[in-house]
Amino acid sequence: MSMRKPMRRRPAALSLALIAGLGGCAMYATHNSPDARPGAQAKLYDAAGREAGFVVLTLKGDDLTGAITVNGISPGPHGIHIHAVGKCEAPGFTSAGGHLNPDIKQHGLENPMGAHQGDLPEIIVAADGTGHATFPARTTLDTLFDADGAAFVVHAAADDNKTDPTGNSGARILCGVLERMAG
Repeated sequence: MSMRKPMRRRPAALSLALIAGLGGCAMYATHNSPDARPGAQAKLYDAAGREAGFVVLTLKGDDLTGAITVNGISPGPHGIHIHAVGKCEAPGFTSAGGHLNPDIKQHGLENPMGAHQGDLPEIIVAADGTGHATFPARTTLDTLFDADGAAFVVHAAADDNKTDPTGNSGARILCGVLERMAG
């Protein structure tokens, strides 16, 4: 009979350190819950091809929720969006197309005529260039994985959440093609 020590719960600060240090796998494990099912994921790359973040979308019931971690980008608020095409060609990532918008809405979570399915809340990046955010994704896996796929984009500036078509969120600085997670 083996003698094992009981497992202790890790403090929240340690869990956040694990997220930052281990990337997507740790983020998925902490974002995961007993009722969550795999959804989509993407590694985020900058224009020079350096990995600079990770995003995971999981299903909880009928809702798709996300978590993003970034590093090495400028401090402050950055617009984040799901884009309509699963292609990320540097340097400008314009190959990702516009925001995911199959319902032909206007841009912005605060726009009375919006929002696009790809419109998401901002991520706030700390002075050390790192940031983490969780968010509801107002789309479906079927929509993400249509014939041309979808991409996840981080923009250079804040999103004003109302100006069509992009929220004045500036250049596309990180991009990752969303891939279906096995489950």
